[in-house]
Amino acid sequence: MLYGSVLMLAACGAKQQQQQQGPPPAISVTVQEVSLTDAVYYDEYPGTLTAINQVELRPQVTGYITGIYFKDGDKVRKGQRLYAIDQQVYSANEQQAIANLQVQETNLLKAQKDADRYHELDRQDAIAKQQVDYADATLEAAKKQVEAARANVNAVRSNVKFASIIAPFDGTIGISQVRMGTSVVAGQTILNIVSTDNPIAVDFTVDQKEIYRFSQLQQAKKDSKDSTFSIAFGKDVYPYAGTLSVIDRAVDPQTGTIKARLNFPNDKHLLKAGMSTTVRVLNTAGTQSVIIPYKAVTEQLGEFFVYVVGDSSKVTQRKIQPARQIGPGIIVKEGLQAKETIVVEGVQNLREGAVITTGQPQPAAAGASKK
Repeated sequence: MLYGSVLMLAACGAKQQQQQQGPPPAISVTVQEVSLTDAVYYDEYPGTLTAINQVELRPQVTGYITGIYFKDGDKVRKGQRLYAIDQQVYSANEQQAIANLQVQETNLLKAQKDADRYHELDRQDAIAKQQVDYADATLEAAKKQVEAARANVNAVRSNVKFASIIAPFDGTIGISQVRMGTSVVAGQTILNIVSTDNPIAVDFTVDQKEIYRFSQLQQAKKDSKDSTFSIAFGKDVYPYAGTLSVIDRAVDPQTGTIKARLNFPNDKHLLKAGMSTTVRVLNTAGTQSVIIPYKAVTEQLGEFFVYVVGDSSKVTQRKIQPARQIGPGIIVKEGLQAKETIVVEGVQNLREGAVITTGQPQPAAAGASKK
């Protein structure tokens, strides 16, 4: 009994002590009022360089490579001969087809003469009508045989022509995938790739929410000094500006994005198809942006939050959508409004609903410059 009384006295003492302590003390932090600031910056997107025109060279006939008429990496002109495939079999087939055509033409001439003679006898009523019909049928058959033989000549002649592979357009040819004597199969073997590289294209994808913005940029008047579109490789920015040439016909329903294409001059051939790059699009919205100190932002599982000061000096954690970091500040696309107050220092000590006490407010983030 005495032991139970001791426990009750201890519990009452602890409760009384807690009541005397009161609520936890306010946490000292530094706050800042959110404001709108002029910002000039670039939106960035991953991009890939691609040739505007590119084709795989494949043979249209089967045979052995008997000639290569370029050096790997050469600039080639449209119609230039690039490869030769053994023509002996195709040339022999052409001669045979021509000979067959000549035979059929001779047969046609004979059938024509027979038909003419039988028609003359028919006018003299000196031959049976059935004989005339047979002659006419033979003549028509001979004509069809000549047509078939002539078509065969054209087909075989095409094979002879296809034994020479020519450049389909002006461009740069790659490293040959075959050598002299290589056996190639019609429609299957890849001989080489020819592509254009000046200008060169950069493909990238944008969210469907930005289609209207990019459509306006595409319709805007082109200026040779316009720097709206540029590309960068790490910290190095390509010295020539690009132009928006194409926005794809439809949005990908799986990703909610659409492909866009930029064209860049490449006179010095510094850009190569297949390179990865960062597309930089100058933000030209003409409106002010919310910029807050980057140190005010906390990250949790890939999402970003700030602490917003509410009534009774209590803070609420709010999710934001950051855009681009500029120096010590970061642009906030969604989640914050002007004149709201956020915590900028001491965020590591806060939790949802914590009471704060503030020091001197920090000045708003200075206007950002290009980066």
